[in-house]
Amino acid sequence: MYIGVTNDLKRRLLEHRSGLIEGFTKKYHVHKLVYYETFSDINNAIRREKQLKGWIRAKKNALVETMNPKWLDLSVISDEE
Repeated sequence: MYIGVTNDLKRRLLEHRSGLIEGFTKKYHVHKLVYYETFSDINNAIRREKQLKGWIRAKKNALVETMNPKWLDLSVISDEE
């Protein structure tokens, strides 16, 4: 599971899916958006990112399932709307 901060979610998804960003998402082919949060303040977003990165996988999975119990690709759904 990849956790990151961006000011442009659509751009970041395109970068990861096209392989432009070296690292975890490219290596493990992580291309599905299953959860996201929005923040108006970058510092709060970074704090939340660090908090989530410190969680064990089971806790992250439970968080995803509160918003997206079927683990659907939310980027596909939002593109269709």
